[in-house]
Amino acid sequence: MKKLLIANRGEIARRIIRTAHAMGIDTVAVYSDADRDALHVREATTAYALGGLSAADSYLRADLLLAAARATGADAVHPGYGFLSEDAAFAQTVLDAGLVWVGPPPAAIRALGSKSGAKALALAHGVPCLPGYAGADQSPEVFEAESARLGFPLMVKAVAGGGGRGMRLVTDMAQLRPALHSARSEALAGFGNGDLLIERALLRPRHVEVQVFADAHGHCIQLGERDCSVQRRHQKIIEEAPSPAVSPALRAELGRCAVALAQAAGYVGAGTVEFLLDEEAGGQQFFFMEMNTRLQVEHPVTEMLTGLDLVEWQLRIARGEPLPLTQDQVRCQGHAIEVRLCAEDDDHTPHTGRVRHFSPPAAAPGLRFDHALETGSTVTPFYDAMLGKLIAHAPTRAEAIDRLGHALAHTQVLGLPTNRAFLASCLQHPVFRAGGALIPFLVDHGPAVRAALQPTPAALVVAALAALYANATPAAALPSPYARSLRWRVGAATLALSVQETGGGAVQVGVDDRTHVAQVQAGLAGERCITLDGVGWQACAVPLGPVAGVPRWHVQVSGGSLSAGKASQDLWLDDLSFAPRAAAGGATAGRELRAPFNGKLLALHAQVGDTVTRGAPLLVIESMKLEHTLAAPRDGTVESLHAALGQQVAPGQLLATFAA
Repeated sequence: MKKLLIANRGEIARRIIRTAHAMGIDTVAVYSDADRDALHVREATTAYALGGLSAADSYLRADLLLAAARATGADAVHPGYGFLSEDAAFAQTVLDAGLVWVGPPPAAIRALGSKSGAKALALAHGVPCLPGYAGADQSPEVFEAESARLGFPLMVKAVAGGGGRGMRLVTDMAQLRPALHSARSEALAGFGNGDLLIERALLRPRHVEVQVFADAHGHCIQLGERDCSVQRRHQKIIEEAPSPAVSPALRAELGRCAVALAQAAGYVGAGTVEFLLDEEAGGQQFFFMEMNTRLQVEHPVTEMLTGLDLVEWQLRIARGEPLPLTQDQVRCQGHAIEVRLCAEDDDHTPHTGRVRHFSPPAAAPGLRFDHALETGSTVTPFYDAMLGKLIAHAPTRAEAIDRLGHALAHTQVLGLPTNRAFLASCLQHPVFRAGGALIPFLVDHGPAVRAALQPTPAALVVAALAALYANATPAAALPSPYARSLRWRVGAATLALSVQETGGGAVQVGVDDRTHVAQVQAGLAGERCITLDGVGWQACAVPLGPVAGVPRWHVQVSGGSLSAGKASQDLWLDDLSFAPRAAAGGATAGRELRAPFNGKLLALHAQVGDTVTRGAPLLVIESMKLEHTLAAPRDGTVESLHAALGQQVAPGQLLATFAA
């Protein structure tokens, strides 16, 4: 293996490049037109343009990837995760071309890549599974009959793929057909396979997975479990190892089942066997869910816990080498936790845009940041919303949580919404800190997590000062006899300020008949150090340009009254100081439906002239590999539609209006 083509993008491509170069292996980066300026393109030994914007026109094109390998002289292909990483046909194509495939044999991918096939294999080898139906007859009538036999609640799942796509919870028969239709649509769009299965749903389970590794010499070991229970839309956002709920005896049994399944399939390479733990049955009963025949997104958790490089293991095993360690030689120490930093708001709506400012936390022992971010990079609608992964390792779970929370507070990604502060709030929630988070954690505690993100009055004042003095500090000379009146919109609220520079760099701020004394100084990495009434804060502000004619700022605030929780907050401020009062809102606001993000219009559930009720599904937009239903903002009649099926829409674009 002399030159490795990485059939992927973003942070996982950078991750593979790092290990390959350390092993003396040259790398080939491939890229779409949307990624021509990406970091992985610059860091690889060689880069090859695939063309196209969407994944379907680039990273999912096996013919283009093989052409890239031939053109660059690559002798091996690493698929990363996602895209074609679990496509048996692609693996076979790579092998048929005489290249080394860094992954399991195509036969193992076929046997385990299908959830229905994997369940059948698991049952045949004594691995417990939930009761369900995964037959060839995919008619709604058969699913209804099987649902009546199994009883509710049930989970509808796509047979192919993963990442939470094509999954729907069904609690009664009336929900079944709509769930089948939407799950099949999402599965076809994401994986090109609309086959579904149903299985008994556990309403309060824990999601635990086991990392396995096998070589071509008959050896297979497991590297411990990861707990991935904190999820939104069936997608993980926090992963940790070891699980706070797994006893040594349960750990041994999970590992035994995982290894047995991998060996039954003739597995070679890295894989992850996923289980559900039934907490309502005491947490010691588990059921097989699926096996991911690739490297997981969350593999750094296991790397931090074991001190091993799993990508290096993949490359060595692909070269025909035996496993570097036996089961008895594997050592897990301390606790590791990972959070997935995503371009989404606190309601998990994905966003696109330009990164106006990026500053990672300072490098420190026990801290790792896998990402593909830099100031000026663009987050496009063509791929998923994940920007990177922050991982912390410490001797104890509590220390790992605190270390990760501190790192999140000192991570700056400004220019578009991220879930950075939301993740920090999750880590500090008492249920999570106690190790009690189950899959419904965000359903149960999401409102409390979001409530902790509400800014204090002092934080609002600090954010306004940071935006006002983003490019300058207060005058240090003579005091001014004049105060400036300013108005900022923060969410649905309006903040009215009077600001007067009093000399020596000091500022007096009037808010609601109260006067605050502040001082603003330049800080590190574009920050402003702001002292407000004797309390120190840090804030970083970037302009985003006018939105609907009003200047908008993104401000990250930390310190002050937030320091006890090691958190920081993101605030979005609209400068209304020179705008007419009507700019703060308008009579037309409730009569319009605008696109919240970039995406492709997939479905329209109403036409011009139809009467709709507030909250009724109106249209469906596909963005970042997920389908999002937008609801009618009010009762009324659809007056006009401004987008057609298949059209790509932009944030803020008018989609529909309603009669007054």
